[in-house]
Amino acid sequence: MRCDRLWRDARLATMAGNGLGIVEDGVVAASGGRILYAGPAADAPAFDPERAENLDGRWITPGLIDCHTHLIHGGDRAHEFELRLAGASYEEIARAGGGIVSTMRATREADEDRLLHLALPRLDALIAEGATTVEVKSGYGLTVADELKMLRAARRLGEARPVGIRTTLLGAHALPPEYAGDADGYVDLICHEMIPAAARAGLADAVDAFCEGIGFTAAQTERVFDAARAAGLPVKLHAEQLSNLHGAKLAAEAGALSADHLEYLDADGIAAMARAGTVATLLPGAYYFMRETKLPPVDGLRAAGVPIAIATDCNPGTSPLTSLLLTMNMGATLFRLTVDECLAGVTRNAARALGLQAETGTLEPGKSCDLAIWDVERPAELVYRIGFNPLHSRIWKGL
Repeated sequence: MRCDRLWRDARLATMAGNGLGIVEDGVVAASGGRILYAGPAADAPAFDPERAENLDGRWITPGLIDCHTHLIHGGDRAHEFELRLAGASYEEIARAGGGIVSTMRATREADEDRLLHLALPRLDALIAEGATTVEVKSGYGLTVADELKMLRAARRLGEARPVGIRTTLLGAHALPPEYAGDADGYVDLICHEMIPAAARAGLADAVDAFCEGIGFTAAQTERVFDAARAAGLPVKLHAEQLSNLHGAKLAAEAGALSADHLEYLDADGIAAMARAGTVATLLPGAYYFMRETKLPPVDGLRAAGVPIAIATDCNPGTSPLTSLLLTMNMGATLFRLTVDECLAGVTRNAARALGLQAETGTLEPGKSCDLAIWDVERPAELVYRIGFNPLHSRIWKGL
């Protein structure tokens, strides 16, 4: 059988099924950017590859997926980090004009080329650790023109680098100053102008919102969801990060791909997510950086069978993190996720959180040949080590 590329003498963590899907003596064959075969060498067809590589026992996993980032933005918030170290809370900083609104000002001032230039090093750091798919949210422009500018810059990341980019419109991230005291008026803008414009331009793969006391109410979030569905776009939600507004239940009832953060998630929210198949995306970088103490209900999510993804939440204010390897370690040490859960969280469950489970996230025939090849003795090293990058090579769409 002809194939473009063949990797042999490899150990595979296919991530198919419920565990790691380990194959000790495995091969992966690809043609046209798709996986033809991934499994035991003893069961493999007789391949005639144009190019073959002997991996000398190295491990192959699916390419890593960062399913929640805010890579596109202007400026930084190092000064706010200093304020938090001095005792200021996230809410106090936000209400004083810092937080998301401070990044908004810097993002509005930057043109599309500048935003792309600033984001590329962040993306490169993820790619260097085996990321092959990255979600990028808007949410720092907060006008129709600036949100579309962010989404265009995000799309261009996928033209500048060999990586899959999924874009999410997060217009309902914060209330811009020009709408102070008129949150419903701003939601009108999002629903009637921003979402339709992004959909017409083909710039958004999903719509997100920040359902929180310093963000938007459940009723306002529901309006955003209704507008997204009318535009044919799936939804996601920042939910239960700082309090419980029952956003995760609302998201699940709207068929959301994922609900993210979830430190204050309750039993009703868990049950709703389980019924809907909504992914719980946990963000240990933000938990760590903000020195939070309220853990997400991991045991409850496990017991209900809710798929758990983890992501960097790379953003300038609460998680300036560009390492999925460190994210996995944080998921294990802070949230007590298992090795299997951490690896599933950045592969198959992260793909599901983006609606890409049929395309990537596992090593299975027909899926995109997105691989990370590692110089490790066992997959646990990818979660256990800190400040160590054992990536041997990264393959995206077979190349």
